Amino acid sequence: MEHSDYIKDTCARVFDTKRDSVRILHRLMGGRSNFTYVIAVGKKKYTFRIPGKRAEAFVERGVEKDHLELSEPLEINNRTVHFDLESGVKIAEYIEGVPMDRMHPYDYLCGAADIIKKIHRSGIVSPHDYAPFRRLERYEGHLDAFEFTHDARYKEYKRALIRERPFLEQGEKTFVHGDAQLSNFVVAEEKVYLTDWEFAGQHDPFHDIACFGNDNFDHAIAILPVYLERTPRKDEYRRLYLWRLYQALMWHNVALFKGFIGLSEDLAIDFSAVAEGYLDLAESLLSRLE
Repeated sequence: MEHSDYIKDTCARVFDTKRDSVRILHRLMGGRSNFTYVIAVGKKKYTFRIPGKRAEAFVERGVEKDHLELSEPLEINNRTVHFDLESGVKIAEYIEGVPMDRMHPYDYLCGAADIIKKIHRSGIVSPHDYAPFRRLERYEGHLDAFEFTHDARYKEYKRALIRERPFLEQGEKTFVHGDAQLSNFVVAEEKVYLTDWEFAGQHDPFHDIACFGNDNFDHAIAILPVYLERTPRKDEYRRLYLWRLYQALMWHNVALFKGFIGLSEDLAIDFSAVAEGYLDLAESLLSRLE
């Protein structure tokens, strides 16, 4: 198995145990960026994350570590037992459960909304602003090395987003998870958890609601009134659509970058098609806004 020796050597050092006591049970296949394995050290299970190729272009590990520590009192994440800032390797206690993207999310809207509200109402203040528009420019900048120029379609959708920037920046800022999509929610027997805090920060809470619609935007529309505990206003729906538009443009750039660095071949995923799909999503969102 890929990474087997590295995982066993690392765990032997971290847990001060023998390599033979480390077993690699299986790889979690949900993400497109990292290699995450379920392992056992003795009788206890853990997840072992190895960041994917050039993941450091989008994730600041010191910031992630800060947010893991800030969120720990909320008791909604699996506890981290080892975090290497240089490599990004993270070992955390394993949650016996099922990712929400493999279930019927409409059955768990209340559980997911409760977690999101717990984060937003926690009073936690991150020292790291999510800074969405600076972040988008930074992601675009990663493509400069490939002498890439965005096409007219992308530029049109970005202009539409920028026109709405004053409206978006009127919203409150809270501590947010930043990537609250279905695959990061884990449903255990008596509790729902939210894992993977790579994109957390101080930001508009509607960003998290928009993330919940990563697989299907209708999921975000469905959870919004549950989260608000009332019927959403027109301007709140607009905010939701616009943050999802932002995310479509952001992930479009990430997908392009992954294609340029060879991950389409490495992971057997056509990232040029993924990137185009995000532009299709942006177009659909804008048409529904008008």
